[in-house]
Amino acid sequence: MPVPPDPPSLQPAASARPVLTTPRLLLRTGQPADALAVCDFLVRNRAHFARWDPPTAEVFFTPGAQAERLVQAGEAFANGSGYRYWLVLPEAPERIVGSIHFSQVARGAFHSCMLGYALDAELQGHGLMAEALRAGIAEMFSPNVNLHRVQANHRPENLRSAATLQRLGFQVEGLALQYLYIDGAWRDHVMTALLNPAFRPLVGW
Repeated sequence: MPVPPDPPSLQPAASARPVLTTPRLLLRTGQPADALAVCDFLVRNRAHFARWDPPTAEVFFTPGAQAERLVQAGEAFANGSGYRYWLVLPEAPERIVGSIHFSQVARGAFHSCMLGYALDAELQGHGLMAEALRAGIAEMFSPNVNLHRVQANHRPENLRSAATLQRLGFQVEGLALQYLYIDGAWRDHVMTALLNPAFRPLVGW
């Protein structure tokens, strides 16, 4: 007699889709062959990102380091521990203009992740990051991934990031003092989160 399949509440979440589209952007996973394009994105925005990112060694900006990072990201995507998407414009698909990263995916009683994102300096102010994040968060909250919570932290003085998260519905939950060492000092961060109203509870956690 065949064994019946588990009911939907017992089945594990499927994998996230590797490609997402929005009206103006294509969000896709990376491959080691993208190492040069990723390096170009990071180098041309190095000064722009320095104020918001932790200290980074010079080797980080080399194709070899980025190829290794892309392999690790692919493994994380496959095993469900993290989901990184690279942003490209459809008219220039070889040029990376941003990224969004759902990292530190935790299951059990948490079903949560941390959100990080970055956009090319020359494309700021046009709503592209909000557009990309809506698509990415929709995938994280879909039955494919079925997360309950997405957390995002930002420095208090990063008003652009604060406005983007507020526009997407993130709620401020507190202030983490001296949270990360960035730009030469320990920096406070505002803690925010967005909850999934369509989360499907799993039986037998």
